[in-house]
Amino acid sequence: MGEKIATREAYGKALAEFSNQYDIVVMDADLAAATKTGIFKKACPDRFFDCGIAESNMMSVAAGMASCGKTVFASSFAMFAAGRAFEQVRNSICYPNLNVKIGATHGGISVGEDGATHQCLEDIGIMRTIPNMVVINPADAVEARAAVEAAILHKGPVYLRFCRLATEVLYDSSDFQFEIGKGVLLKQGKDVTVIANGVMVEKALEAAELLKADGIDASVIDMHTVKPIDRELVIQAAAETGAIVTAEEHNIYGGLGSAVAEVVCEHIPVPVLRVGTRDVFGKSGKPAELFEMFGLTPQNIAVKAKEAISLKKS
Repeated sequence: MGEKIATREAYGKALAEFSNQYDIVVMDADLAAATKTGIFKKACPDRFFDCGIAESNMMSVAAGMASCGKTVFASSFAMFAAGRAFEQVRNSICYPNLNVKIGATHGGISVGEDGATHQCLEDIGIMRTIPNMVVINPADAVEARAAVEAAILHKGPVYLRFCRLATEVLYDSSDFQFEIGKGVLLKQGKDVTVIANGVMVEKALEAAELLKADGIDASVIDMHTVKPIDRELVIQAAAETGAIVTAEEHNIYGGLGSAVAEVVCEHIPVPVLRVGTRDVFGKSGKPAELFEMFGLTPQNIAVKAKEAISLKKS
């Protein structure tokens, strides 16, 4: 096993690192220790604002600053950033297409013991329905850092989803290239394609090894950007393998699985099966136990891959 780092940790460090290169402002809603924006606060106290437990107001303040030419990162847990502050994100940030980046941490069931009220499984679906919003869910710390810089350089709103749980570092920081809207082909195969993002990318790679032992050659794609999705890569994968499985730490409705299915249905119909939470709320428990309970495992991805292969047209 390699080094494990939470993407929220990488987020906080990236904000501090890029503070010297870019004129960014960071806001938080009384959660700087958990979201790791406190790292930026320590480095740049004059550019950090704690808005208190008032996420909707924070988004409005962020919009105001952005309207004056600032690049603003507004952070909270995904449940509050995407859920509680939806109206302000939609009307005050996305409608005028302002330069606000939402750093949403603690997404998905890997939040663990905090339970269903804090385990946001709908945020990607909510955010990707809003015009002008870019939605990114990085797989590891290296990708998270790169996504922060890409968000800074992008003109307009960006929703960045980060994980509480420390996860495997998959990429080499020395040569990693990140581009909004361009997925990463991690493994080329011919029988089935697994398209994943966030913490599920590591599990997708493990599933590919399980499938290899059964004589099945699987492609694996890290689709870090859910919107705009890499349509060309999805179409290419469907054409080359004829079957797709998506894997996400999110409800199967509205997130990555839905986005991939939309592309496939419109352009190149092939079987698409989705691994994710199946329209249910989370539960309190240890992350590993919850992944098992909700079927977010390499074993289940492999089972779905075999099922998708069986659905191919002969």
